[in-house]
Amino acid sequence: MERRHRLLLIGCGRISKNHLSAIRDNADRVELVAACDLVPARVQAVADAWPGVRAFTDVHEMLAGVPADLALIGTPSGLHPKHAIMAAEAGLHVISEKPMAITLDAADAMIRACDEHGRHLFVIKQNRLNATIQRLRRAIDKGRFGRLYFAEVNVFWTRPQSYYDDAKWRGTWELDGGAFMNQASHYVDMVHWLVGEVESVSAVTGTLARRIETEDTGAAVLRFRNGAIGSINVTMLAFPRNLEGSITLLGEKGTVKIGGTALNKIETWEFAEYDDDDKDVQSADYALPAGPGAVYGFGHSAYLRNVLATLEGGGDPVTDGRAGRKSLELILAIYQSARDHVPVALPLKL
Repeated sequence: MERRHRLLLIGCGRISKNHLSAIRDNADRVELVAACDLVPARVQAVADAWPGVRAFTDVHEMLAGVPADLALIGTPSGLHPKHAIMAAEAGLHVISEKPMAITLDAADAMIRACDEHGRHLFVIKQNRLNATIQRLRRAIDKGRFGRLYFAEVNVFWTRPQSYYDDAKWRGTWELDGGAFMNQASHYVDMVHWLVGEVESVSAVTGTLARRIETEDTGAAVLRFRNGAIGSINVTMLAFPRNLEGSITLLGEKGTVKIGGTALNKIETWEFAEYDDDDKDVQSADYALPAGPGAVYGFGHSAYLRNVLATLEGGGDPVTDGRAGRKSLELILAIYQSARDHVPVALPLKL
């Protein structure tokens, strides 16, 4: 490779610390050349910490004025499509935070723009690369569970009212979505990726305690095309702190629970037949960092490495735009079921 990939950061909010850390971890192959945010102090803080990085408050100006290869989008979810399409039209590959959009039409517009301009579209699902989840995925790929019977996902976290008040777009239908769309988005992706295509979903949601438009709590029952049944249980009202982020799989010949606060601990690992992956299974566990971003884990650096490998012709995307659309479609089916009080079949009809 003659030079490093030049990256633009669009959005310098809460998740940007993880992206900046990932860029530092891959500094031999990628360089941050500019950043943009509507809040001048936020983008200036990035520029001050990264000598040579240009600071912008206008995306159009940055895209027009800074030569680059890819754009990393960490703006509010409802703005991802707009910024992705702008970046693709400027000739950049696109990395979008989850969820890629909050409507299927907007997600399809993102995919179409990147296709038409010959650009890659990556949708960040860093939890797929967690050591605990990678070990579980290997067990599934080896057929160790036999037939899968049941999958349970729990996201029992807390987001105080101050979290929503600090950024007015949070908890809105226009720019964010609720607990399923935002906080549990990775977990919806996880159950779909591990268990398989969903045939139908029945859900209930509620706004029980937070002053927001969207839900702070909900539950969904899934029927998978392979016959398995599953549930996704989500709340942002756990007292007094984040309690659990887990997935449990029950199969004909195996039972596994990946738990902890955010899929960081193997709590149950039982199979009928031995495999070398059973040795020292707790070695896959890891401690979460301190602070409000603890539940994000450590997968962003590995995800960016996969992006770079794909651009260099040495790999396939962990999650591209079409994979990101799959989990978005399931979330929207959950919302439709909760709204209409009926089971909803997938795929959704546009």
